[in-house]
Amino acid sequence: MVNILIAGGIALLGTLLGTRFAISFLVKRGYGQFIRDDGPTSHHTKRGTPTMGGVVIIVATVLGYFLAHLFTWLMRPTASGAPPTASGLLALGIFVAMGAVGFADDWIKISKARSLGLHSRAKLALQTAVAVAFGVLVLMFPNDRGDTPATTAVSFLRDIPWLTLPAWAAVIWIVFIVASWSNAVNLTDGLDGLATGAAALVFASYAIINIWQYNQSCSWGTAGPQCYVVRDPYDLAVISLALAGACFGFLWWNASPAKIFMGDTGSLSIGGAFAALSVLTRTELLMLVVAGLFLVITLSVVLQVGWFKLSGGKRLFKMAPLQHHFELMGWAEVTIVIRFWIVGGLCAAVGLGLFYAEWTIPR
Repeated sequence: MVNILIAGGIALLGTLLGTRFAISFLVKRGYGQFIRDDGPTSHHTKRGTPTMGGVVIIVATVLGYFLAHLFTWLMRPTASGAPPTASGLLALGIFVAMGAVGFADDWIKISKARSLGLHSRAKLALQTAVAVAFGVLVLMFPNDRGDTPATTAVSFLRDIPWLTLPAWAAVIWIVFIVASWSNAVNLTDGLDGLATGAAALVFASYAIINIWQYNQSCSWGTAGPQCYVVRDPYDLAVISLALAGACFGFLWWNASPAKIFMGDTGSLSIGGAFAALSVLTRTELLMLVVAGLFLVITLSVVLQVGWFKLSGGKRLFKMAPLQHHFELMGWAEVTIVIRFWIVGGLCAAVGLGLFYAEWTIPR
């Protein structure tokens, strides 16, 4: 339990203190955000705000994870969960790799002085390549009990036995999950602090889920019929709290009025982390509930585009994603963000409630 708290604390301090230096560095070099002309006109005042702050989130999370393991190993070499695991390294791998795709996108925007970065096909190809590599690797590396980081079954609160897929189909399913969550976070990151605060709630919820899975792991001799077959829940708890701490610390600078934006570097990496945690904890469909706010915002875009095409040019919302609809209705940005955080918190609470309630039901 100690290294879980250490990871969260180091990551929080990393972004809380490190983002200040990142802002100074980016401002001196003029690495500011370019605002799209088709967005709300109120956003034009944000032009030039430093972007690519997601780099700080990534660095703080990685440092928090490895330093926590190092500290625990130095203090107690035989401590449970001290060495990094396959699940932990795979989760960090896709988190960093998706961040690298986002960084390339952000860098092109800055260097070319435009609001569009990577070409859509190139961006999709890079995301797909990262997701395929992750999907293949998570089905490898069995431990001494034969458990791999992920399985070929679709999961909700645990694996669903009658929804077991062939290996190739499982990889496609994982690729879809990665693409969906990375784009969902990207769409949500439209107002100061909205995605950062909501993501912190999701990661904190998964830290609780991971700790519970560890305490009720089937690897313990006293495990009952409701135990969880998850390869490395303890290590995933370390990552989850590190991610929550990093997002929470970054929020100090990203809250309205934002001094820095996370950019695609942050949104794609956080989306990759959502996907990794859902796959590795075998709660893929539960993530739809825990991260329900991101799902609703993504659906608003799907509905807007679909209805626009079917109706011959009519719109369901004044603008999509959903947060911009409320902006055009006259809601203040801070009001929207706080109310959306409340919705995000309720989604996380419902998800945790479902997870615990399923465990209490006797089989």
